[in-house]
Parts: sequence; structure tokens; C-alpha cells
Amino acid sequence: MIPQEIEGSSAQAVLAWAAETFDPRFALVTSFAAEGVVLIDMLTKIHSRPRVLTIDTGRLPAETYALIEAIRERYGLTVEVLFPQTEAVEVMTREHGVNLFYRSVEARKFCCDVRKVEPLGRALVGLDAWITGLRREQAITRGDVGKVELDDDHGGIAKVNPLADWSWDQVWSYVRAHELPYNALHDRGYPSIGCAPCTRAVEPDEDIRAGRWWWEQDGAAKECGLHRKGRHA
Repeated sequence: MIPQEIEGSSAQAVLAWAAETFDPRFALVTSFAAEGVVLIDMLTKIHSRPRVLTIDTGRLPAETYALIEAIRERYGLTVEVLFPQTEAVEVMTREHGVNLFYRSVEARKFCCDVRKVEPLGRALVGLDAWITGLRREQAITRGDVGKVELDDDHGGIAKVNPLADWSWDQVWSYVRAHELPYNALHDRGYPSIGCAPCTRAVEPDEDIRAGRWWWEQDGAAKECGLHRKGRHA
């Protein structure tokens, strides 16, 4: 049962509710962007041994790996690293090339399916809920994200988005107030960080996700498939 007041609750309250309701069948899934670091810090104050999952696509920036290690050391966490199926990656790159994603939106989404979507699907089997760093401000595709949704792509489990109503400034206020480690690329103009070949820095007047798949023109298509639209709970 999803409490009616959950949508108006604070991020910490949403996390506390999720931990109490779904423990031990829940996990935080993060790419280790600033939002993910905030959630890790909050969750470790609520739950002594939270599950933290991340997907290593094989194309991540070195700075992301460095942050994962910094988080492991600071919080004593066991970060569960998920990988795509080796054979699927080999077949894809043999038939379509290692940089197929530059060719078309369809080719790029195929790469995302192999490297991200399939590993996530495997990771969520057996869980009742997963926690994400989605915010409504991040993209036009995320403007109506709820703090708790039902994820039909993964069997109708709960998808918990505690930071849904946070601004970028709120994220960074928390990071600085708590002196959290964060991805060094954020200081180089990367507000949104994915795979290295698919991410660039943005200009001051650009949208915060302009650096993701920057060669694509349709902002509504700029999703990898991990976060399809869910049903409000």
C-alpha cells in the first residue's frame, strides 16, 4: 500500500518508507551521478547495509570508476557491479561496429539495450522495489515523474524516485553541505554523465542533458531505455 501523502514527503522520508516497506527486497540503482551520491549518503543513514547496484557498460569514463572506489571506501559499501552479456556485446560489435551508436537513434538504442537495459532487467529479478535518482527537472521526458511509480517493464515492482521534485541546485547544496565525493567530470561541465563516447560537456546556455547523445536532435528520444514511463502508484 502506497501512502497517499508520499508524493508530498521529503526525500529522506520517501527513502525511509521504502526501506521499511521493501527490505530486504529493494536496491538503489545508480550511475554515480551527483543525485546517486546524495541518495547513497541518505540511505546509509537509514539502512545499515543497503544494496547499491551499478551497470558497467564497458564504456564508462575513468572518473566514474574512481568515484565508485571513493564511495566504497567512504561508506564501506559493497557496490554490486552489473555487466552486459559478453556474447551479446561481441555479436553486436562484430556485426555493427564498436561505435554503432553514432549511426542512428535506432542503432544507439540497440547498444543501450545490450549494455544497460538487459543487465538491469536481470538485476531487478526478485526485487519488490528499486530506487533511482530521477528528477523532473532533468529532461522533458521526466517532467511528470512521481516519487513512487509502478514499473510495468519489470513486473509492476515499485520504482522509488525520492529526488523527483529536487532542483539541480538542491542536489549540489546537499553535496557541498555534507562534503560528499562526486564525479570529477561535474567540475568540467558535465551535468549528466553516461558512457564516455556518448557524453560531452555542455555550454552554460545549454540544457543539462544536451551533452548526452549530443548528435541526436530529438530531445524526447534522449533516453537509454532504463527509465521508460511508469504508472503513478
